[in-house]
Amino acid sequence: MPFDLPPTIAPVAAARWAARLPEASPWLHEEVARRMEQRLQWMTLQPQSWVHWEPLLGGLQAQALLAARYPKSECYVALALAEHAQVARKLIASAWWSPTRWTGPAVHFRLPDQPAQMLWANMALHMTADPQALIAQWHGLLEPRGFLMFSCLGPDTLRELRALYVVQGWPSASHAFTDMHDWGDMLVHAGFSEPVMDMERITLTFSTPERMLAELRELGRNLHPQRFAGLRGRAWHRQLLSQLSQLAKADGEGQLRLTFEIVYGHAFKAPPRLTVAPETAVSLDAMRAALRQGKKNGDSH
Repeated sequence: MPFDLPPTIAPVAAARWAARLPEASPWLHEEVARRMEQRLQWMTLQPQSWVHWEPLLGGLQAQALLAARYPKSECYVALALAEHAQVARKLIASAWWSPTRWTGPAVHFRLPDQPAQMLWANMALHMTADPQALIAQWHGLLEPRGFLMFSCLGPDTLRELRALYVVQGWPSASHAFTDMHDWGDMLVHAGFSEPVMDMERITLTFSTPERMLAELRELGRNLHPQRFAGLRGRAWHRQLLSQLSQLAKADGEGQLRLTFEIVYGHAFKAPPRLTVAPETAVSLDAMRAALRQGKKNGDSH
């Protein structure tokens, strides 16, 4: 695949979403984090230190799960914005940590000074305008043979909603989501080795259109450059609710159903390769000395 910026993600919109301060981690992200944490049972490396990438959106509950799995490991919570770090510190402390009962290694709310052995990044890549730059940053935070654990949304996500928008002649309901094989190619391109990718589909049901839209607002935003250019009016909103209600009526159980394709991946940071110079330069004096030594050895036999 060509290694360039995603054509259906507007960088300004992606930056605006990243700067948003969430009140809580989305339920779906917490569930995906729980499922991804179970995959760690197959990893033999016990990291001495690990990085939790942007847990406010990725899922704060995973912090407790990972701390329980690696009780002797030092954790670095990586958040791009200072206000996010303040909120994360408060929420993590109130949820599972207190100085009177926690005796494990410290939790640092910054990037590590030295490369770590694991980086955990849940549900981040699909909302990034430059995923290759982000993967390269993750690669730089790991020591050789350290590993990356990540998840994101795949191409089948929101297929029901996207089909509805097509029928109505509206702009795309979402930006495009990258296929897991392309993520694997990008990992190798960034210097990772042995990428392992898999996926599953999760179907969420909603009792009302309003509940569905509220859930989607917590999960992300439509970052497509050709999305609706401005705010829609009340008439359009009523039409959307009406169309969604018709989808629910068509369902045998009267529910709204949305598909989410979840891509899981892990990969190891490849150790540095030994480089061999394409040619070797030998001085004339060194060559003469080698020839004289060869003659002496020959005379001794």
